Amino acid sequence: MTERFEEDRNHDVLTGFDGLDAEDEPMTGELDLEERRALRRVAGLSTELDDVTEVEYRRLRLERVVLVGVWTEGTAEDAENSLRELALLAETAGSQVLEGLTQRRTRPDAATYIGSGKAEELSDVVIATGADTVICDGELAPSQLRHLEEIVKVKVIDRTALILDIFAQHAKSREGKAQVELAQLNYLLPRLRGWGGNLSRQVGGRAAGGVGIGGRGPGETKIELDRRRIRTRMAKLRRQIAEMAKARDTKRGERRRNMVPAVAIAGYTNAGKSSLLNRLTGAGVLVEDALFATLDPTVRRATTPSGRAYTLADTVGFVRHLPHQLVEAFRSTLEEVTDAHLVVHVVDGSDPDPERQIDSVREVLREIGADSLPELIVINKADAADPLAIARLQRREPHSVVVSAHTGQGLDELRAAIERDLPTLAREVRVLLPYERGDLVAAVHDRGEVLKQEHEAAGTVLLARVPEDLAGELSPYEDPIPA
Repeated sequence: MTERFEEDRNHDVLTGFDGLDAEDEPMTGELDLEERRALRRVAGLSTELDDVTEVEYRRLRLERVVLVGVWTEGTAEDAENSLRELALLAETAGSQVLEGLTQRRTRPDAATYIGSGKAEELSDVVIATGADTVICDGELAPSQLRHLEEIVKVKVIDRTALILDIFAQHAKSREGKAQVELAQLNYLLPRLRGWGGNLSRQVGGRAAGGVGIGGRGPGETKIELDRRRIRTRMAKLRRQIAEMAKARDTKRGERRRNMVPAVAIAGYTNAGKSSLLNRLTGAGVLVEDALFATLDPTVRRATTPSGRAYTLADTVGFVRHLPHQLVEAFRSTLEEVTDAHLVVHVVDGSDPDPERQIDSVREVLREIGADSLPELIVINKADAADPLAIARLQRREPHSVVVSAHTGQGLDELRAAIERDLPTLAREVRVLLPYERGDLVAAVHDRGEVLKQEHEAAGTVLLARVPEDLAGELSPYEDPIPA
C-alpha cells in the first residue's frame, strides 16, 4: 500500500498534478484574501518594553481598545453611527473593541479633546476593562494626544493614525506601499517627541574630541536629526511616486489617443466596488467584507450591451474625514477618477445612513477636482437593504440604479445606464471596406459602435459611429446609402 502511495505521489509530482481541475483553481482575489488572513495579531503576545527609547515612534499596539468620540453637531444617532464606523475600522486593524463612549460638546477641548473631567472618567473605564489603547474619533493635535495619555496612562491614537495603520497593512504594490509610507511620515513629523535636552548628539569642547572654537554648543539634537531624516525620506518617496505615476499617465494617454471611454468606480469603503467590478468584467480582484480592502487601483476592459469598449477602474474607498495626508499621497492613484468620462458612484444601500456616505464621497471628489464629472449613483446591496431606504435614496438621487453585486440583480440596467452616460461618438459613417483592410474593420469594432455589418463581394459594409479621427481614415471608403 505504501509503495502504491509513493508511486502515485511521484506521478503527481512529475505530471504537475495538484489535485485541482483548471476550473477549480482559485482566483487572484481569493489568493490575496488567503494571504491577508494568514498573519493575524495575537493579543497578549507582545514583548515590547515600555518607552525606553529616546524618541517615541508611536508604533501602534491595537489589541484591546476603548473608543471615545466628541459629538459637536448633528443628532445622537449620527454620533452613534460615527462611533460604529470607528469600531469597524478598529476591528479591521486587528483590535478588540471593549467599550465606546461619546460626549456632547460645542467643540473639542483644546487640551485633552474631551475635557479633564471626562478624561478621568475615561481612565476609570480603561482600568475597569483592561484596555491598552484609546482611539479617539477625530484628528488630535500632538498636545492633545500627550495630555490625554498622561491622564489615562495607556496609548492614545486618533482616527487618522488608525486609518493609516489599516492602509499600511493592506498596501501590496510598490506604489501603494510608497504612498502609505509618505502619508505616515507626513503624519508623524509634527508628532515626534523627545525627553528633553539630553537628546543632544554633539557637545562642544573636549567632549567633542577637541573641536575647539566654533564647535561648542548643544549641536543637533536627536529629535532634530530624526526630523531631518524623515524629510529626506519623504522627498525620496515623492520622487519615487512621481516616477511610478509616469507609467500610469502613459497608459491613460494611450487610452485617450484611442478614444476609449474611461469609467471610474468610486464610493465609500466597503460599499461593494470590487464586487461590482468582478461582476461587470470578471476581474477576479480581492473581495473582503472589511474596510479599505482595496488600495491598488485595478483597470479592466468592459463592453456595453451594443459592444462598445470602455475601461472600468476600481479605486480606493473613501471614508468620512479621510485624512488629508492620504488624499495627498494617493493623488496619483485618484487621478484614475479625475481622468474618467463617467464616475460610477457606489453606495451601500444597507448602511444606516447612506446619505452621509454620498456626501462624504462627494466631498473627497471636490477635493481632488472630480466633482464636475458626470455621475451615476449605483445603490448596491439591494438584497440586504430596506426597500423604504432604497426608495428614499432614489427620490434624493433620481439618476440612480439599484443593483446587488451579490445576486446579480439590476446589472443589465446598470450596463444600459453606463452606455447611455458614456460620451457619444462624433460621427456616424457607412463604409465599404475591402477584405484586405481588416485592420480598419478591427479599429471600428474597438473604437466605435457598430450599428450594422454586412458582407458583400467587394468587402465588408459597416454602419457605425466612430471618433472624428477614425472617420477621417474611413472617408476614402464611404459607401453611399442605396436609393
